[in-house]
Amino acid sequence: MKWYDPRTWVEKDNPAQYIIARDEGTDLSTNATTTYLHAFDRLETVNRGVNMIVSACSSLDYDVKDKKIEGTVVGVRQKTLTNLLNYQPNPYQSTHDFRVNIFTDFLLEGNVFIYWDGAYLYHLPANQVVIETDPKTFVRGYTYNNEVFFKPNEVFHFKDLSSTSIYRGTSRLAAAARNMAILHKMQTFQEQFFENGAVMGMILTSENTLSQIAKERTVSNWIAKYNPLKGARKPIILDSGLKPVNLSQENFKDMDFDVSIKTHDTKILKALGVPPLLLDGGNNANISPNLRLFYLETVMPIVARYVSALERFFGYDVAPVTTNVSALQPELKDVAAYYTTLVNGGVITPNEARVELRYEAKPSSDELRVPANIAGSAADPSQGGAPRSARNNE
Repeated sequence: MKWYDPRTWVEKDNPAQYIIARDEGTDLSTNATTTYLHAFDRLETVNRGVNMIVSACSSLDYDVKDKKIEGTVVGVRQKTLTNLLNYQPNPYQSTHDFRVNIFTDFLLEGNVFIYWDGAYLYHLPANQVVIETDPKTFVRGYTYNNEVFFKPNEVFHFKDLSSTSIYRGTSRLAAAARNMAILHKMQTFQEQFFENGAVMGMILTSENTLSQIAKERTVSNWIAKYNPLKGARKPIILDSGLKPVNLSQENFKDMDFDVSIKTHDTKILKALGVPPLLLDGGNNANISPNLRLFYLETVMPIVARYVSALERFFGYDVAPVTTNVSALQPELKDVAAYYTTLVNGGVITPNEARVELRYEAKPSSDELRVPANIAGSAADPSQGGAPRSARNNE
């Protein structure tokens, strides 16, 4: 990593980088467990919450403006980058598929790695990428599946927060690992409950002493003819003093764990950053502010990490296009009113406002607008009042 000495403004290496690289380790592989993948496949709340975030992040297009810094790679035109981000990242994937892959990796693994071959962008599954640290330049390179090595100027990486590493992020599901494990155990218990018959435990008592053969034959008869999985419709005849005794008081409602499941679902959604109200549905007046909160606090910060990585790698000014997001429209109206007031008040020019709103500047909009008062022009108050011809007639 580089830094500048303020006394001489000479570019220098970070003197602590070799310690950072030593403490982090030479090779940093994934820290996500397969539990997260299984939870995504097995738990409805995890699947739906991840889907909501990924779908929202993948729906945004990107506006590319003039170059701001040199960037890691050079020679990429502005129009080319716009096409890569919005239309064709590579010859084999649609834009939506590419975005879904990278943002799914971000949530389940906490990291995203994208390979640049000089013409196209390719997604590298994060669980197979190893970061190789460097004692001087922060990252020496990236190794995929212990076979393919990539240079730092061929891959750009963005990550989620981590409390243990400055190189790799941590999956958001890590904070909800305990809740996911409990939900999985609940599901497993329910499945086994039904597989074992889902009936009350019974003991057949007899006043007579039965032989071992008689006991086994009775149990085999019970299993063969009265298994609930096969209907259990034919009544059983209890003779020789046999009496049924009920050992279990559980019912299906108890097996459903409804209250506990909702509690753990809420905790998982909070860890992901999805307001639980959005999954409850119904005609609720709080849906709109919660949807806005979802975009402002969850979706846009994730997209901002992607944008920051793009700007550093390519050097262009990149911004997400949010005009098609209904949840953010009230904010855009406030922004529009804010810049309109500044322009009409003569604080900034129309072109300065257009640049801030990411519109093209116009040649005829570089002049400040001088606000007019009731008496006349604020530029020359002596010109106010009635027309000169009317004053002369008086």
